[in-house]
Amino acid sequence: MPPEPLEPSVGWGVLHLFCRVPAPPVRVEREQVLTAVKQAQADGVGVVSVAVLGHKADLAFMVLGPDLWRLRRFQAELQAAGLELADSYVSLTEVSEYASGVPDAMKEARLHPVLPPEGKPAFCFYPMSKRRGDADGANWYSLPYDRRKELMYAHGAVGREFAGRVLQVVTGSTGIDDWEWGVTLFAVNPDDLKECVYRMRFDEGSARFGEFGPFVTGMVAPTSDVLDAVLGHH
Repeated sequence: MPPEPLEPSVGWGVLHLFCRVPAPPVRVEREQVLTAVKQAQADGVGVVSVAVLGHKADLAFMVLGPDLWRLRRFQAELQAAGLELADSYVSLTEVSEYASGVPDAMKEARLHPVLPPEGKPAFCFYPMSKRRGDADGANWYSLPYDRRKELMYAHGAVGREFAGRVLQVVTGSTGIDDWEWGVTLFAVNPDDLKECVYRMRFDEGSARFGEFGPFVTGMVAPTSDVLDAVLGHH
């Protein structure tokens, strides 16, 4: 009998799984992976499949839904199908304290995003935190709320310049993973990712207070296409 669901009181759980294809003779059971994805989607779990560029992983899955036990089951099913976990990230969807006054439709889109967005196959993920203190004394958490809100509004204004080109999904991970937020970007073109992140780093909220973890980049596609790309004749 499965455990009772463990659900956030607000929003959804989010799990990024970065997977490797094992070396022969271990095989990845392609149909098992496809079945795991289909069953998760049938249970109301959102699944984003990504073919990863570079050495950090071969493929990635971003899965989100209300029950953390269901996300854990999906992780186990991928491993049972032969995929190895290279890395992972755990977070929760949220509405920032600086965005409490936004319309309900915007809150809903942040708490229960419909992913992947159509027409934005370029993907990257990175974790980030706000600085607590360094040589110039920059400590985000010692700033008054009104100043933090002002900086975040300026930061968001730069992001809004990329409306239609880039969708940003920011999920909270303070206390549940190594960083404070996970940032997932979906874009029309890969250079949109580069331009968006570059531009946003010039506002004071990022320039003085932003700390960034490693980036993982890839292409969003149906799971079958991602498996074809990464497995080949494996």
